[in-house]
Amino acid sequence: MSTLEIKGIVASVAGKQILNGIDLTVRSGEVHAVMGPNGAGKSTLSAVIMGKPGYEVHSGQVLLDGVDLLGLPAWKRAQAGMHLVTQYPSEVPGVSLTDMLSAAYDARGRASDGLAASVAAEADRINFPVALLDRSLNVDFSGGEKKRNETVQLALLAPKFAILDELDSGLDLDALRDCARRVEDLSNTDGPNGRLGVLAITHYNRLLEELLPDRVHILVKGRIVASGGAELADQLERDGYEAFTDAPAV
Repeated sequence: MSTLEIKGIVASVAGKQILNGIDLTVRSGEVHAVMGPNGAGKSTLSAVIMGKPGYEVHSGQVLLDGVDLLGLPAWKRAQAGMHLVTQYPSEVPGVSLTDMLSAAYDARGRASDGLAASVAAEADRINFPVALLDRSLNVDFSGGEKKRNETVQLALLAPKFAILDELDSGLDLDALRDCARRVEDLSNTDGPNGRLGVLAITHYNRLLEELLPDRVHILVKGRIVASGGAELADQLERDGYEAFTDAPAV
């Protein structure tokens, strides 16, 4: 079993402090949802964990199985077992999904024999059109096609932990269901690195109807002010963020 520990993270971007002491632990097979209003620090948290340039960490640690990731570049964090599903996937002209995955396998020392068949099977599983597999990565894809594409990557790269930065953004109900259910399956199935641990950043309860959270955390003004089970998302749906605006950090 692997463990991702976020301990006392204080961080800023462009000279403005956004995160004010984040503590969070996710283990293999667990799904944790982070919810909060715009500007609360949700995307900053994902950027800090994954090592996106431009973010300054003033204090704290991000530990993957006891190893602090903060001193590592983003590519080494990925090789260590971290994966980010971005809110706005990048377009990569001239590079197909299979090309990208083959390069990622090579970088990890994994054999890519039979990869094309695995990509096709995974695409079929989540209703991602096979005709798009030879197209340039995400170029002229719809929002749903981009997120299905990202989900195929996640399943085949088999990381220890996935950070989902608003997986539900831009998705219709069918695409949301297909992608969320596949991630839920990965959290319940033993893979090369055990069961997938998930940190899902979202505004809306609809994602959590398919991606079933073990814990829900409310992030306000750079602090986690409430943590609980799935019922906390129901409370948020009912009462809105205003009920948590002045709550102290937990």
